Amino acid sequence: VGSAVSGSTAEVDEFEYAVIRSVLHACVMAVFGGVTLSFAYGLVHICRSLNIMIDAFCCDVVRQQSPDTVAHIWNMTQAILRKASVSVEHCLLVLCLIVVSTVPLLLVDVGVLRTYSAPTPAIVPALGITCGILYVLLLAATISEQCTSVPALVNAISFGEGMEIARQRTVDYISSSAAGFYVFGMRLTTSMVLKFMYIWCIVVLGLLTRLG
Repeated sequence: VGSAVSGSTAEVDEFEYAVIRSVLHACVMAVFGGVTLSFAYGLVHICRSLNIMIDAFCCDVVRQQSPDTVAHIWNMTQAILRKASVSVEHCLLVLCLIVVSTVPLLLVDVGVLRTYSAPTPAIVPALGITCGILYVLLLAATISEQCTSVPALVNAISFGEGMEIARQRTVDYISSSAAGFYVFGMRLTTSMVLKFMYIWCIVVLGLLTRLG
């Protein structure tokens, strides 16, 4: 009888420990995911605002009569782009580090340490956070791609007779400005983000095969 009672008590203690661990894990994931996605949501709004600003510049170029005025407006536009990207580059770097570390560490935690008996509830929120951050990176990279198409637009506009040289000078100025979204002095492009995602997927799949 005593052994049976002690066995049932051990099962109850183990069950309570599992419940407490599950609740703590849910609370930690909720706080971590909420803070991370809040930063990502703010960056989405900033990137969208910069995209709209470039679109507004392209619409305003059509109504301008002087290439010099276009160059002046572009000068202000690229200054705003550079200031905005410098202001959020640290936050974007932290989000990149989260992407790099979250899923591989979670796979090691599940496959090697065997922390979770049911790993799906732990992996799915991490994958959701990772996808949100990757979307932010792609959105930031589209700003640079959008700036790349501006010189072609300006070159296609007719400012009147005798303005070809001034227009070409403005096109060269916009092209040489290399405006876009910069992270610690490096211009973020779509190809860089896709390469990052490709390497990240290779690392994750490699860990999955090792754990399997």
